Amino acid sequence: MKIILTQEVTGLGAPGDVVEVKDGYGRNYLLPQGFAIRWTKGGEKQIALIKRARSAREIRDLGHANEVRERLEKLTVRLSARAGSGGRLFGSITTGEVVSAVRSAGGPELDRRRVELPGHIKAVGAYQVQVRLHPEVTAKFALDVVAAK
Repeated sequence: MKIILTQEVTGLGAPGDVVEVKDGYGRNYLLPQGFAIRWTKGGEKQIALIKRARSAREIRDLGHANEVRERLEKLTVRLSARAGSGGRLFGSITTGEVVSAVRSAGGPELDRRRVELPGHIKAVGAYQVQVRLHPEVTAKFALDVVAAK
């Protein structure tokens, strides 16, 4: 099945890419989740729109990605969340909250879809968060989750 990706899918491609996938994977996962649309000749026009939007928020080149990685790796991000007496959070930490915390800590503007959390963060503590800045560059930084007062 030939599809056009509308969002980044790890191991498959970036928005605007035309990829060939197995029928079941496309029909049962990618299309219902909104990660892709069916490829048609009319869909080719949408690729230009998707790629233009992607280039506006994407890191320009490999050199820029390395600069952003250096800034991120020097950063220690502190995020406060409501927690119970045992250090267990009420809910879990989302990628959107991590992006906001990076911005407030003086870090660069990140796309939440490129942030990879180490599983579900549901307790107070220190974590390593990974960000895919470029197909060849990933950055890791320390995330310190503390209980809100």
